[in-house]
Amino acid sequence: MSERLPVFPLGTVLFPGLVLPLHIFEERYRALVRELVAAAASGPHEFGVVTLRRGAEAPAPAAEEGPAPEPEPVRAEDLYPVGCTAELRQVTELPDGRFDIMTVGRRRFSIRDVKQGTEPYLTAEVEWLPDESSDDAAVLLAPRALAAFRAYLDLLRPDAEVLDAVPGDPTVLSHLIAATAQLTTDERQLLLAAPDTANRLRTEIKLLTREAGLLSRVRAVPVPLSDLARPASPN
Repeated sequence: MSERLPVFPLGTVLFPGLVLPLHIFEERYRALVRELVAAAASGPHEFGVVTLRRGAEAPAPAAEEGPAPEPEPVRAEDLYPVGCTAELRQVTELPDGRFDIMTVGRRRFSIRDVKQGTEPYLTAEVEWLPDESSDDAAVLLAPRALAAFRAYLDLLRPDAEVLDAVPGDPTVLSHLIAATAQLTTDERQLLLAAPDTANRLRTEIKLLTREAGLLSRVRAVPVPLSDLARPASPN
């Protein structure tokens, strides 16, 4: 079943269960926040977060610079085809009308079309992707993925305690790994669009093994890091 949803193009990939704070300064998205706050209390107050395939987010102007410039129009081909809804959890309105909001990823969807209608913000017709459950394959893969993630983090930040609490649910773990590892936007989108948890965990094991190998090589070879580094993810 399809549904039309307000969407917010961003330079980041949101995963279910992950927190996403946002500073809202464009007038069209201020209007969206006001509508969500004013909506009936029943049901989640959510909008779609979709990642920009090309183009960039408009930078927030300084307060003394006045309102943000008119943004460039966004087309369907400018966006990745799979996104995640952001549920509004906390809203702080600033004196100049901007908002600081706290959201949490909730539901994955695929985009069928994007349009600028009578609303000031973009909307998309979306198909909801199935809710994931942790089947036997995912349960078996989760310890391997966690071990690969720990090894990767030990190489990335050897002096830091970066994994205090480990999710017991394989699906939650798969989303945490996808959001935390230093991956490219294409790789994160691949993980977001994975058909099930087991598929995502298998892909993450491969990616983490590759990244750990690269980090080990960087630490072992006495050459400048810039000679070995891949382009950084914009996220």
